[in-house]
Amino acid sequence: MGTDIAGDGEPSSPPPLPVPDGLDDNGFPLPSSPTAAAAATSFADDFYRSGTDWSSLLAAPSPPPPSSEESGKNKPGGSLVQRSLFQAWGIDRRPRREEEGGAGAGASSAPSGSWPGRKRRRGGEVEAAADRKPLACPFYKKIPGTPFTVDAFRYGEVEGCNAYFLSHFHHDHYGGLTKKWCHGPIYCTALTARLVKMCLSVNPEYICPLELDKEYVIEGVSVTLLEANHCPGAALIHFRLGDGKTYLHTGDFRASKSMQLHPLLQRGQINLLYLDTTYCNPKYKFPPKEDVIDFAVRTAKRYLQKEPKTLIVVGAYSIGKENVYLAISKALQVPIYTDASRRRILHSFGWSDLSKMICSDSQSSSLHVLPLSSLQHEKYLETLKQRFLAVLAFRPTGWTFSEATGNQLDLIKPSSRGKITIYGVPYSEHSSFSELREFVMFLRPQKVIPTVNVGNAASRDKMQAHFREWLKGL
Repeated sequence: MGTDIAGDGEPSSPPPLPVPDGLDDNGFPLPSSPTAAAAATSFADDFYRSGTDWSSLLAAPSPPPPSSEESGKNKPGGSLVQRSLFQAWGIDRRPRREEEGGAGAGASSAPSGSWPGRKRRRGGEVEAAADRKPLACPFYKKIPGTPFTVDAFRYGEVEGCNAYFLSHFHHDHYGGLTKKWCHGPIYCTALTARLVKMCLSVNPEYICPLELDKEYVIEGVSVTLLEANHCPGAALIHFRLGDGKTYLHTGDFRASKSMQLHPLLQRGQINLLYLDTTYCNPKYKFPPKEDVIDFAVRTAKRYLQKEPKTLIVVGAYSIGKENVYLAISKALQVPIYTDASRRRILHSFGWSDLSKMICSDSQSSSLHVLPLSSLQHEKYLETLKQRFLAVLAFRPTGWTFSEATGNQLDLIKPSSRGKITIYGVPYSEHSSFSELREFVMFLRPQKVIPTVNVGNAASRDKMQAHFREWLKGL
């Protein structure tokens, strides 16, 4: 996700934009049946009305045809790509078109490290997009001195790339992966690998799951995945080249002090740092995630004391924010209801404490997880009128952070209309500015390359000024 770091004002919301085709409300590809999604409604509009930075959803303008997918982090303009909560943001969906186009041992040997016996297919159906002008893969997605790219699937086959790394399963990172992928092996965590196979139907022979904290040798380079503290399955990627140089690609992450204890992340050992700069603006000073979760739990309990027939709603991305609604579920001792698509995804995590709390009956739980795409709050309450008289909703995202509120969460003012109350809570799975500064100052890398908000010179210059300040005199 991205924002314009050059300014200090709160992000503004542009007009509603069309939604990319072929996705369900949780951000995953729809089955092949041509079903048009319903339009969003006022309940959803209210739920996601304020504090949303729309630039984080905008994709770079793409060459014809207009259906080609673009990443949303680096350039303004274009179509929406964050494949979750689209309709909950009140965005109209166009009629869906037919879908287009398309773990190993220890350090001595990685799974398919040199990709033996697997061929990249060219020509015919596989190269159906050959008539389109290829997009150039930007330098910050290539790892120098290696045949590797990170999160560069939208560029198709990248010249000189023999291994494609995926940091996590959010569409602005996996965009471009389809069941017709054939350009080379995909390296990622085991959880992400399951999602790539299950949700995108990528041929399993191209999917190479790697364990966390285990060193693999791939194409002569030592590679280790580390916990990223982002969404389930997200990883930092550590590369150690044959000449001793070390590179760290953070993907998306929320820096924590525990990362400073990892033996691969000791001070002065990283030559090149590819940094998630989503919130590289001094105004972003997020409270700890645990504090935000505690606030949500306390607020839910307080509202239920006033009105026991209150429905608790938590908004979530395709994956991510699970700890928010799991904590509420445990505190209230109620199951978690969500739709079949999300249930399938959540069960795939293999988290027993989460799986046992999930239910499929909306009437049996007072805790629901959005998006529930075509609901008006009056209609929604009407369908559940035997159980609920009011709705308390949480919108957990860093974009709701307010400098006026800061870490004093009890000062958050909800948005209310009738029996609907909505809290925007600054639960972020990206690093705040201060956390980025502490992480960089601890690592002392020789060079920092930002990976978010790099679409204009002003943003890049401002971030580089921050990096110079952080590393000055170290």
